[in-house]
Amino acid sequence: MLASTMPLQRSVAPILCVQPSRALVDEKFTVLVKNLPPGGPFTVRSLHLSEDNDYWEAYGHYVSNHQGELSVWDDLSFGGTYTGREPMGLLSSMRPIPGSRPGLRLRKKDVTTPMLVTISVYCGHEDYRDQTPLASVLTERWHMAPGVQRFPLQENTVRGTLFIPPGPGPFPGILDMWGGGGGLLEYRAALLASHGYVCLALEYFKPGEMTSANQEFSYFETAFNVIKDHPQVKTDRVGILGLSLGSAVTLNLATESSVVEPRCIVCVSPNNVFSQQTSIVGAFGDIFRFPVKHDENNCEIWREMILPLLKDSSRKVKKLRCPMLCISGCDDQNWPAVESVDDVMETLRAVGKDHLLTRADYPDAGHLIEPPFTPHFRATNFIRGSTMEKVVMLWGGQTKPHSEAQEDSWRKILSFLQHNLYGNDHARSRL
Repeated sequence: MLASTMPLQRSVAPILCVQPSRALVDEKFTVLVKNLPPGGPFTVRSLHLSEDNDYWEAYGHYVSNHQGELSVWDDLSFGGTYTGREPMGLLSSMRPIPGSRPGLRLRKKDVTTPMLVTISVYCGHEDYRDQTPLASVLTERWHMAPGVQRFPLQENTVRGTLFIPPGPGPFPGILDMWGGGGGLLEYRAALLASHGYVCLALEYFKPGEMTSANQEFSYFETAFNVIKDHPQVKTDRVGILGLSLGSAVTLNLATESSVVEPRCIVCVSPNNVFSQQTSIVGAFGDIFRFPVKHDENNCEIWREMILPLLKDSSRKVKKLRCPMLCISGCDDQNWPAVESVDDVMETLRAVGKDHLLTRADYPDAGHLIEPPFTPHFRATNFIRGSTMEKVVMLWGGQTKPHSEAQEDSWRKILSFLQHNLYGNDHARSRL
């Protein structure tokens, strides 16, 4: 897609090209500007209006080359929300515009519509917000590839949404679970379906309603069987993916359930405080036996409360029967993720099962390791489910290394899933 407007003191209008302008959210794009004055300062900016009506932006300061061109893919940014060569910095470094509400987090709610991002180029490195852009392009970032089907689910008391890839099937299946914030989050499941997996995004409690959580172990077993028994799913090729609290449920399903036999599991920011004998509410009650710590900005830090519980919960890992991939941020301030994986590895090694574990630890990455190019959130608002209290949670991480961790870990997750659920036969749906 091309867009241009007349620049100041130029007879030829600048041309801004974004390719592809319509893509999945985990696909890269190139941003190229032509017909600029050689050696001039310019700002390239992205702008997005969220479904919560908050504006998010990212921008880099560039200098055009001797041909009057600048490339976000190839050139260095000399300032802005990112610096250096950051091909996807216009997405990964997004933040709320100045004056926005504090503690925001950007998450797609309606995955049947695209995330609309306007890319613009401005003259100069200062006061660009007061200018009319030299050129702009509207881009679409999708979680659902063409042909992916979405089915809200209310079967056997399981709450969630099922996503089915295009094609005749059957496909491998994945049970997808998020963490302690609660609610039904569909965007990762939709993206996994776009890569060829029937995926069930599971809700097990609503935001801020931890006390009403579906806390019975059988609820998760039922959810697994809902996807396993679906006619479009290969019954012996079903995996589980969980982040944060969802990873604790994932690990327990793989080690303690007598009816669930996943082909593989993925644990992002892992912890194993939940067990078959302990409800989610009970697990959080154990955590809050210890005092909550705060940083200098009064953000809550939970990792220190959870560390004492690790040794008591690692014994069950001995019963692991399938390959496991663990993704951890070394600056995770919410869970002691790296220490959790250390305990898992030590336990598995003691029983000769360490070959089942693959781990990836990322220096200076935080807790919220999401699909590629998702903005980094070091601290955001959070409703503590046990008390319904609104707090600010410190997740950790630094923007550049955290963004690199998201990109690299997503490649590892897709590779791990393909190896264990597909083998060498995999057709991917693309835009």
